[in-house]
Amino acid sequence: MKQHDWPDILAQCKNQIRKQIAPLLQTLDQPQPDLGIGAGGDPIRKIDLAAENAVVATLTERRVSFTLISEESGIREHGESPQQCYLTVDPIDGTTNLMRRLPFYATSIAVSDKPFLKDVHSALVSDLFHDVTYTAQKRKGSYRDNQRIHPSHNVSLEEAVVGIDLNSYKVEGIVPRLTELIKNTKHIRHYGANALELCYVADGKTDAFIDIRGKLRTTDMAAACLILKEAGALLTMPDGKPLDVKLDPGQKVEFVAAANAEMHRKILGLIKLGKEKE
Repeated sequence: MKQHDWPDILAQCKNQIRKQIAPLLQTLDQPQPDLGIGAGGDPIRKIDLAAENAVVATLTERRVSFTLISEESGIREHGESPQQCYLTVDPIDGTTNLMRRLPFYATSIAVSDKPFLKDVHSALVSDLFHDVTYTAQKRKGSYRDNQRIHPSHNVSLEEAVVGIDLNSYKVEGIVPRLTELIKNTKHIRHYGANALELCYVADGKTDAFIDIRGKLRTTDMAAACLILKEAGALLTMPDGKPLDVKLDPGQKVEFVAAANAEMHRKILGLIKLGKEKE
């Protein structure tokens, strides 16, 4: 099997995405075309497709055969041997932020030999507004703009900065599961781009990030999962079991990510499991 320089390829993908979306950022206030619903269930935006096309064009230029697993186009095969590798892509994570000119959105790309989360070996999450890029390769650590990163050592839940995604129509069922956690910490956050928020845990900017909605797709977090783990942080399902799921636009996940084992233990102890898991 041909070996590819994935750090270089992913960096080129990121640069091409920035180039292709730049003119579209100037027209966000204009009426946007109706492009239907993407494979992940959200409306497709012109800027999302431009970002996805930039990834496909870059790999095609580099003569990489691959299977694309995308929030926009679904699963599509490219090249002569598409089972050679799998690219799980969220072209724009935080599209609502981008459309409203809120400065927190990213692109997320994960590379794996098989279409499963445990098989991701190379990853990139790039903050497209601030031009800050997180990367990781399996067993080689995680980096922010080529500088090694590590998660927080903080074990005080009261002082912790904890991200919680409550963006859901099922919020009535979610909040009771989180009440004790919310009561025990003073600094709750949610910025609106989950891939980047997971990278903030990896980077020590925040101490934990929790999403128990059962709504987040694997396309949103596949890359950030490797970055988080390679940095030394923890990520499990809310019951503490390892998270290993299929990489698919329709696959939903719940997880608890924490900077260290003590923080992770405290958070798991305060979260109530859903009825289906009791």
